[in-house]
Amino acid sequence: MQRRQFILQSLAGSAALAAPWARAAGWPERPIRVVQGFAPGGNADTIARIVGAEMAKGLGQPLVVEAVAGAGGTLASAAVARAAPDGYSLLLATGGHAVAGALYEKLPYQTVASFQMVSTITFFPFLIVTQAESRLRNLTELLDVARAKPESVAYGSAGVGSTHHLAGELLSRLSGARLLHIPYKGDAAAVTGLLAGDLPMVIAPPTAVLGHLKSGKLRALAVTGAQRWPGMPEVPTVAEQGVAGYDVRSWAGWMLPTGTPAAVVERLQAETHRVLQLPTVSQRLAEMGGEARGSTPQEMTAMVAAELQKWTQVVSEAKIARL
Repeated sequence: MQRRQFILQSLAGSAALAAPWARAAGWPERPIRVVQGFAPGGNADTIARIVGAEMAKGLGQPLVVEAVAGAGGTLASAAVARAAPDGYSLLLATGGHAVAGALYEKLPYQTVASFQMVSTITFFPFLIVTQAESRLRNLTELLDVARAKPESVAYGSAGVGSTHHLAGELLSRLSGARLLHIPYKGDAAAVTGLLAGDLPMVIAPPTAVLGHLKSGKLRALAVTGAQRWPGMPEVPTVAEQGVAGYDVRSWAGWMLPTGTPAAVVERLQAETHRVLQLPTVSQRLAEMGGEARGSTPQEMTAMVAAELQKWTQVVSEAKIARL
């Protein structure tokens, strides 16, 4: 009797362990909800739709993109963190995910531990730009002025706590030049302020300034990434202009709730990598200023953890009030 009971308990335990894999074998059986945390039509929304439309062809189910905007993307992250780990709630996270983890005092999730990373999708730098007729011809000259007169040189960003804002704070810390931050409500407003002559420079993603660079109204002083940006290979990096170790890029990638079956994660990763190799997808991402680049879940986890540590240190050293 005891032996029979033991066998039944063992079979029950094995069935319970196998259940997630069994469910994953038939996945997906219905549309997948893709949550992104910014306004419809913005970078995150566009990336989710470009990649999601092609992934749907391989998965056999649509990826339905939903904007849960607000609080620096944290509302979207919270929505996915508390969703069932069944593969039907997918977060399009951006570099702001790690920034929010550093900046917000209390979040209803953990920046890394609450999520199962799948793969990165794209990386893109920011550009440091000024008016075309500015007397400051390069970043070195601008930083020299700021060193001589602290906070005499202002930079505009998309807002307090944005990656752009912290990119400027990191530049101040590593260069020894104290810059003055002027927050705006979004990239468009910051660029408008620059064009009006209200401030000498702006840190912004390529999509926000490319039109003005091409028209000759603005001039790029530097690229914030470790390597030159293929879209404007003539523009030097910040590090090339004397600020050693400076490397700021934003990114986008897929995250799931922790506990999602491994088979689902593997399937999504494989589909992401397949889609990123399509010339139509990589070209559209390039037109947005990004480089199509996938990763393993482990690589993405390590990257997000490193970003969280970096921005937490910047917030602390810059004495930025946590939200």
